Amino acid sequence: MENQNKKTGLTRRDFVKGAALTAAAFTIVPRHVLGGPGFIPPSDQLNIAGIGVGGRGQSILRDAYNKGASNIVALCDVDEVRAQGTFNEYAKAKRYKDFRVMLNEMNKDIDAVMIATPDHTHAVIAMAAMQMGKHVYLEKPLTQTVWEARMLTQAAHKYNLATQMGNQGNSSNDIRRIAEWIGAGLIGEVTNVQAWTNRPIWPQGKPTPSDKSPVPATLDWDLWQGPAKPRDYSPQYLPFKWRGWWEYGTGALGDMACHIIDPVFMALKLGYPLSVEASVVNVYVDDFKAGDFPDSCPPASAIHFEFGAREGMPPVKLHWLDGGIMPERPIELRDDEEMGDPNGGVIFEGTKGKIMCGCYAANPRLLPTSKMVGFNEPTKTIARVVGNHQTSWVAACKAGSLAEANKLASSNFDYAGKLTETILMGNLALRSLSTKELIEGKDPNLANSYRKIGRKKLIWDGPNMKITNLEQANQFVKREYRDGWSLGA
Repeated sequence: MENQNKKTGLTRRDFVKGAALTAAAFTIVPRHVLGGPGFIPPSDQLNIAGIGVGGRGQSILRDAYNKGASNIVALCDVDEVRAQGTFNEYAKAKRYKDFRVMLNEMNKDIDAVMIATPDHTHAVIAMAAMQMGKHVYLEKPLTQTVWEARMLTQAAHKYNLATQMGNQGNSSNDIRRIAEWIGAGLIGEVTNVQAWTNRPIWPQGKPTPSDKSPVPATLDWDLWQGPAKPRDYSPQYLPFKWRGWWEYGTGALGDMACHIIDPVFMALKLGYPLSVEASVVNVYVDDFKAGDFPDSCPPASAIHFEFGAREGMPPVKLHWLDGGIMPERPIELRDDEEMGDPNGGVIFEGTKGKIMCGCYAANPRLLPTSKMVGFNEPTKTIARVVGNHQTSWVAACKAGSLAEANKLASSNFDYAGKLTETILMGNLALRSLSTKELIEGKDPNLANSYRKIGRKKLIWDGPNMKITNLEQANQFVKREYRDGWSLGA
């Protein structure tokens, strides 16, 4: 039987509600009732399960664990070798390969889950956990498709759960400083933004593997594929290279835009884009013959978003570049000054000046940077995050209401859902560059198909998740799951 606090009559399960949350409020027990200052009693700990615990999954669990402030009670991974370091770190946690089995067997013992699996499994895992009343921390991008992002956003409200997307720069002071600088009018009205990344740093623009390779003995390949269409295993998919395949990943844009565009989204109060258009580089497979590889993300691209006026701000254009393509170097930068940082960056272009930052909103500065000498920060108007991106989510899981939880975890699904939808709109534009025949699946081997219909600006009806001027491209708003898998929204 669970231990009960004599003063309050509440068990730990009463305290961290999880599945039993109502729309009205979470149950709150002040820390001073349970113990003295700095004391962390069992009733004040969150029971967390990790799903996808090799690599990034190990890092986010460690931050949430916070030297014992939370409990790591279960670990799930389809590859026991990649997960071994995490298994060793939390030796008492129960181990699983199938998240569905874990959630069913440990439903009463899990309060929250942290998910760091490949993009194509994000939504189905998160939705299954949310339907069982578990708070969710989900790595970026939130989902693989626009529709999935909308469904998870709605589910957070339906089940009244604390949520957080894993774009850690969102919890930094720098992202808030940028928003305050723009809000204070330091560079006037922002009408144009340049954003770029050095990604991909994995192969893209490749033909679909045709060879059948043996599956590593420690990997459950069928579970790894999850809702995706079944394919033969290939070392061209794993590890990490899955990011460059549309069936599993979201390319350079999906990998880094949730970090790089985040300060743009926050500072300029962006919502759904009005339109998006894209172009990609050619990949030549033979003399004068450009190959078309519809299963693989392009090796480099340029994507252009348009947003309307909002909250006293003028319309703005946002330009995204990846694969080594970069915007024109600002004339305000000295020759010895770095543009952004090695991972990428952002330049806000206003009517009275410019702001530049690196990836994760890091190191923001006015241009020319000489303006930073003796610079006085404007009045703080945005609350700072206490702790880090993971511990603020843990605090959100113990908040008094969904509204309070969303203040503590600032990249909650209300915010992260729209950010993800915007980013994935760029991928809709990339994929719509193929011919009508290719899009309809009539001839997947057409050469030069990226140029057959030409570059087209897609008009987006955000509330209804629909491209209004190219019907074929709407198939990419939502994906099909293989038999036995569903979002169950």
